[in-house]
This record gives sequence, C-alpha cells and structure tokens, in this order.
Amino acid sequence: MTVRKMFDRIAPRYDLLNRIITFGLDIKWRKKTVKFIHTHPGSRVLDVACGTGDLCDSLRKAGANPIGMDYSRGMLGSFNTKAPLINGDALKIPIRDSSIDGITCGFALRNFLDINPFLKEAARILKPGMHLAILEVDEPKNRFIKAGHSFYFKKIVPFIGGVFSDKTAYSYLPRSVVYLPEEKKIVEMIEQSGFSNVKKFKLTGGIAQLLIAEKQKD
Repeated sequence: MTVRKMFDRIAPRYDLLNRIITFGLDIKWRKKTVKFIHTHPGSRVLDVACGTGDLCDSLRKAGANPIGMDYSRGMLGSFNTKAPLINGDALKIPIRDSSIDGITCGFALRNFLDINPFLKEAARILKPGMHLAILEVDEPKNRFIKAGHSFYFKKIVPFIGGVFSDKTAYSYLPRSVVYLPEEKKIVEMIEQSGFSNVKKFKLTGGIAQLLIAEKQKD
C-alpha cells in the first residue's frame, strides 16, 4: 500500500523526472524493448506496471495494440497515450490463459516483494512461443562506471527528485535495486516459471538491463 501511495504522489511529474534523470536514455531503452519483443501489427501486448504510458506509446507506434495495467490509480490518472487500461495487481492479472501476444514490464520488478508470482502469471496469460520483455535498472560491472553510477543514483537522483517532485520517493527508488535477484538467480527464476531462451542485454554500459524470454511451447 505504501509503494502504491508513493507512485500516486509522483505520477504528475513522473515522465519529466524520467527524462531528466536518465538524460533521455529511457526513451532509447523502451524502443529497444519493443524491438526485441518481436511484436507484429495488431499484436495484443500487456504492459505490466505501465505507469503513465510511455512503453504503451512505444508499442502503439510499432503497430501493436497495447493494454496498460498498473496498481497505482494515480499513474493511470496521468496516462498519456491511447490504450485500454486495467487497475490491477501484477500478481493476479485479470486476463485469461494463453491470450496475450507479448508482455512488457518497465522498471517495476524491484518493487515486487516476490517476483515469482508475477513470472508465473506472465507465463499463464502468454501464448506459447510469445515473449516477455523486462526492462530494469542494473549495476555496472566496470568499477569506474559503477562508482560514478552509484554516486549519481544515490545522491543526485534524490536531490533532483526533491527539486521537481518528491525527495522521499526518489530516495526509495535507488534503494529498491537491492531487491533485485542477482543475474544468475533471476534467469533461473524466469526459466522455472515456464520460459526458455532467456537472454540478457546490458544497456548503456550496464546501468540498465533488458531481459527477454520466450514462453515454452506445448
């Protein structure tokens, strides 16, 4: 409930802060996510934790028919593109089995206390052979990039958040990265949930990551 209220508070300036904090790189990352999910014109793609709709907008421009779902009513109230919306829980998705052509989830995985229920739900509603794409922050391996990124993420991001939105929220967001499983573990979790061909792409020197997985065919 606390996390949901936090996202309700920051919704009005969420897009602006994303552009500022990532220097616009989030736009590039979302385009890559859409490319790697292999959507076809008319594909029904569910964007889980859709926020204010940036990824849905990228999907729509690629010819897909996105559906946005978010737990925060504030985010849905600030939605910025045309797509059907669901106010729902990613751990209990109100969509029938094997009926979706793709699933995206951007910068939300670290907010789940347990990602296994989400992964199992994603596998349940996806058609066999279709893809799940998870876009998330990451920790660079290069020690110089890692040090600079850590300082920026932990010190500068909360300051910027305080100037333009909510300092408490933008202090939580960098800390929430600790909830992400390490690389080998998360790949195992995805595979154990009914997916295969799991691939990880490091983005912009490793400060972000894109995980692509295919639902196993019957």
